[in-house]
Amino acid sequence: MITGPFPLPITGVSLGTQIVYDEFKKKDNYQVQMVNTSYSRFDEKIGKLSLHKAWFYLKLQIFFYKVFRNDIIYITIGQTFYGVLKYALYILSASVANKQIVIHIHGNYLGKQYSELTGIKKRLFHFIMSRTNQGIVSSDSLKDNFRPFIPEDQIFSLKNFTLDELFVSDEVVHAKKYDRLHITYLSNLMLEKGIFELLEALLSLEEENVPYQARIAGNIAPENSDRVMQLLERLEHTEYLGTVDVKEKTDLLTWSNIFILPTFYTMEAQPFAILEAMATGNMIITTPHAGIPDIFRDQINGVYVEKQNADSITSQLKKVAAQPSMIRNYGLHNVKEAREKYRIPQFADNLEAIFNAAHS
Repeated sequence: MITGPFPLPITGVSLGTQIVYDEFKKKDNYQVQMVNTSYSRFDEKIGKLSLHKAWFYLKLQIFFYKVFRNDIIYITIGQTFYGVLKYALYILSASVANKQIVIHIHGNYLGKQYSELTGIKKRLFHFIMSRTNQGIVSSDSLKDNFRPFIPEDQIFSLKNFTLDELFVSDEVVHAKKYDRLHITYLSNLMLEKGIFELLEALLSLEEENVPYQARIAGNIAPENSDRVMQLLERLEHTEYLGTVDVKEKTDLLTWSNIFILPTFYTMEAQPFAILEAMATGNMIITTPHAGIPDIFRDQINGVYVEKQNADSITSQLKKVAAQPSMIRNYGLHNVKEAREKYRIPQFADNLEAIFNAAHS
């Protein structure tokens, strides 16, 4: 049973859950059921409970009976107190029924949330999470999130993947243009994803007459909408595309030669978008945050910028604008690396090996 958010909306977590479902449906030795916990209203207030959210997740509890029909209960859980609590009935039912409980977190906040809790909330959080048989994180540096709850040998690292559609041909990669910076931002337009620092950096490029084009895609959190749109209106060479599907995303990343994600997001793990940008031959500009250093090497995949520092972004963009061959070399290296490491079949096989490890 695969339990967690599915698209829509499309996020790294919902995409990951969908791929697990799709891949295990293909396997002859598995029968797969799903419970979709996706909350349709996008905002930045993760971990905050509202009446609408409470009612939405309360209604989902009716599907807990599916636990008793399955042997493996795979959950892409939230990382806040309420993000864990909303799965409590599923986890506790599975524990009572002696099912194999596998919890996969796409982030780096679960352990921090636990350390910040006190009293009954902390005890309840630990009681729920310690029912887990196996915990999965995106890379070794994120294993601390599970260490308060389960034995070290039951915490597994599982690399993320890139959709097959995003592995473009050599011909497409070599056809990229480097006459100017072609910049893409592909993520939710959230404060902690660094969108405002990026927009301010682009304003600086325009003021200094640095040739560039930028295309930005993703959901805008309602609380950020006015400020984002005001900044976009001031930018002559930046276009906002809204949300994009896989075909539009592929076209966007094929067009670009630089992908920027200056994230300092509290719940960040390893952004899928970085891997997607690598597969499509982009140089990466990002921050040394959360699990990013496990998939990104400075001066090999691209360059780091400082968190919450628009000037740092501007400086790096000006530097590479003067060296288009550098952009191209980073991009060609990234295509090769992504093809070797981040394919969906590898991801699914490694996940199946984790499931089987409980019985070995």
